[in-house]
Amino acid sequence: MVTAVAGGRAKSRMLAAALARRPAVLNDGRSPAPRAVGDLLIALRKAGAQATSPPVCTECGKHLRTLQRRGQDWYCGVCGPTTFEPCTGCGKTRRISTRDRAGRPRCVRCRDIDGRDPLAVIHGVIAGLDPHADPDVVADVVRHSALRPANQQKIAWVLEADPSLLTGNGHLAPFPVILRLIDRLIDAGVAGIVRPTCPRCHRAVRISKPLDGQRVCRNCIAKSRVEECARCGTRRDPATRDDRGRPLCPNCLITDPANLETCIVCGRRRLVNTRTPDGPICPNCRPLPTLVCSICGRTAPCTLSRLTGQPRCGACDQREARCTACGSFRRVHSGTPQEPVCGPCTKPDAELWRPCPVCGQAERLRAPGPCRRCVLKHRLDELLVGPSGAVAPKLRALHEALAGTERAATAIHWLSGGIVSTVLSDLGSGRRPLTHEALDELPDGKVVEHIRSVLVATGALPSRDEQMIRLERVVSNLITSHSTAEGRQLLHRYATWHLVRRLRHRARGEDVTHEQLVVVRQHLRAAVILLDWLAEQGLTIATCRQADLERWLTSDDARLRQEAGHFVRWALARKIASDLSFPAVKWTGPSRPMDDEARWATARRLLHDDTIRTEDRLAGLLLLLYAQWPSAISWLTVDHIVETGGAVRIRLGDVPIDLPEPVADLALQQVAVRRSHAVLARTASPWLFPGGQPGRPISAWAMGERLRKLGIRLAQTRSTALFQLATELPAAILARTLGIHITVAVKWQRAAAGDWGAYAAEISRRNGS
Repeated sequence: MVTAVAGGRAKSRMLAAALARRPAVLNDGRSPAPRAVGDLLIALRKAGAQATSPPVCTECGKHLRTLQRRGQDWYCGVCGPTTFEPCTGCGKTRRISTRDRAGRPRCVRCRDIDGRDPLAVIHGVIAGLDPHADPDVVADVVRHSALRPANQQKIAWVLEADPSLLTGNGHLAPFPVILRLIDRLIDAGVAGIVRPTCPRCHRAVRISKPLDGQRVCRNCIAKSRVEECARCGTRRDPATRDDRGRPLCPNCLITDPANLETCIVCGRRRLVNTRTPDGPICPNCRPLPTLVCSICGRTAPCTLSRLTGQPRCGACDQREARCTACGSFRRVHSGTPQEPVCGPCTKPDAELWRPCPVCGQAERLRAPGPCRRCVLKHRLDELLVGPSGAVAPKLRALHEALAGTERAATAIHWLSGGIVSTVLSDLGSGRRPLTHEALDELPDGKVVEHIRSVLVATGALPSRDEQMIRLERVVSNLITSHSTAEGRQLLHRYATWHLVRRLRHRARGEDVTHEQLVVVRQHLRAAVILLDWLAEQGLTIATCRQADLERWLTSDDARLRQEAGHFVRWALARKIASDLSFPAVKWTGPSRPMDDEARWATARRLLHDDTIRTEDRLAGLLLLLYAQWPSAISWLTVDHIVETGGAVRIRLGDVPIDLPEPVADLALQQVAVRRSHAVLARTASPWLFPGGQPGRPISAWAMGERLRKLGIRLAQTRSTALFQLATELPAAILARTLGIHITVAVKWQRAAAGDWGAYAAEISRRNGS
């Protein structure tokens, strides 16, 4: 009963709070109390609960079966809010009972009486548009639209005064019943009736919300109520308000921690998708039957397709491809992964695939409005068209790229985000300049970075080294976090003229990677930690002695000890410190256990298990067979895969490597089907593993996470592969083929106890003979 009355969690919490404040309302039924409490009392009485009281009128104490409210007080029909105005008929100030055909007030004794049959009047108006309209059909439509004779009389008066409401001016209808009548007349086949469009956005959608004397659509009424969310700062129609009356956007309402519950399957606090006797289940863990997918043939959790009635797995349910029958890029509904078939070609039902009223293309329209492609174009015009009525020249490429994207639904969902719509609207209107510096003023986060990457990919913004910009920001924050001026000056020298300068030299004009940023940040953070400890002890790096340094190294507060040694050695080399010793830790070989049998078992699984995605199989094999780090795998491009003379080679270092047949097939498949998850979908990206941001590869962290989900231990597996390769190949060949430094290759060869000292002499003897 509470679920039926309160509905969502927000209203349930309000009901629970009201009952917790005054539980006696269940016995006395007296307000003030929220509407949900009154509805609960009425539902309890209807269900036969005799111990609870029905709602009671605030004035006379009468038991109520329905509620009228003024604020949080309940009233009966006699004591409720009444309107007293001078009656048009008698001129006396009385309680207003109704209004006449001109909209003027009338008391109960002076009703506006019209002796004509309202159904005949309405049919006469419609007959002026369609002389062949059947009176019985019209009368039946009117009765279904308005059952009470008084409401039928109002319809007759309104249509008689303004017949143009039936021919396109329905947005001026004073009552919503006129709009329902228009829809039913069109469905009944009456000619001459025109369904009205929204007067603001001119879309053929449902219009029922009053705004400035007109009926507009839900989207336009939401725009008229836009406020800034008190939690995330986006400008949207508020979905609710917090305890202090401040607006909250729909996204903040959904993600409110109070609306989350612990899933009994994964144990995380998430939104509830299914409630079971054992507890709630989140959307990712919802139970699905395990069936054989009708498209890809895999045995996996499936849902039944509404179009074909056949099982379809989650991957095929979201898959979009170019139909082999008609050539259109649509969602796949049947066929096979190699020969996909779209919905209209699977079931060419004219009732199911109706033409879009805007572009005319056949789509599965669940509403009378336009298709997703037209909705996307209209949304882009709303956001990017400036005050001059046109899209700014710098944003034209963005407009065209988003309007022409293959994934219209993905683009619409992305544009519906509060921050995305706000930023693009500000850029289109000129309120925010189209520069990197203007985007830097926004709160740092993945959404803003994705907006920036889309603008760079479409040419609206020039490209820049984002990791270096982020590093400069991190360096500035860490330097200012130190307490003493002398320490900040020293940290500035260390960071600017050593760490960052060395990083720029090693990058050689290329973009800095995230791993390089992490290394520099750790070195600088270790220096800050050491200097902070020295400042607490009343020391500096110049006055610090070996005993003080060893005291810090053995203390519980010491962190990043090895990274701090880099700073100490730099200070010694610059004569800033003296009489200190902090030797570097030399690598003497792999310290983790190596399991070559498990490595080969995982490699065999990736070679033959078709249920694993192609990109994950290829990336895992590059790690297992060729000892490539996720950071190196993520930066591979399609140019690194070369097919010549039937042989497929991959260039990991200076010398290409021939790929064996199963791995070669996977590499060619990845080149052909690679696709990012970005809003721009398939672009001219050179990356072999495209990422979520257009024009950028997958991050090393994301690549590592995908490999970990396959059960691959990254460091241990790479050490095992590199150790095995070092026992079979000379250090020079190992470095040239795998792309590692020669000194690293020599160290691994020594760790593997390989003896290649006579290798050059042996080759010389072979050539001499």
